[in-house]
Amino acid sequence: MEYVMFVATAVLSALLAAVLLLSARGKLVRDPAQLKVLSRVGFPEERIALLAVAEIAGAAGLVLGLFWWPVGVAAAIGVIAYFVGAVGSHLRVRDFQIVPPAVLLLVGVAALALRLGTA
Repeated sequence: MEYVMFVATAVLSALLAAVLLLSARGKLVRDPAQLKVLSRVGFPEERIALLAVAEIAGAAGLVLGLFWWPVGVAAAIGVIAYFVGAVGSHLRVRDFQIVPPAVLLLVGVAALALRLGTA
């Protein structure tokens, strides 16, 4: 059973890390769709690179956490905080298009639960 839990943790962590890296890439190359969303929620354009750095750090931590579980736990908590902030930013400006960040928030919670379950 422990092996199955670890495989589930590895698959979910890898998928979430891939999504985070794709999102970070979009921010770094100034993808127009991402810029539009960030503008809509009032995020300063000159700080977009900081979001990309946070996403890259989260992705790296999720993957490294497969080898040393405390790093995975910390990364999952950071990813959760990131997407709580994303959902909150949308709601603050009454933008209810929150499905993508809300889903990623839930995936982050699942990654944390799995990581804690295999620690």
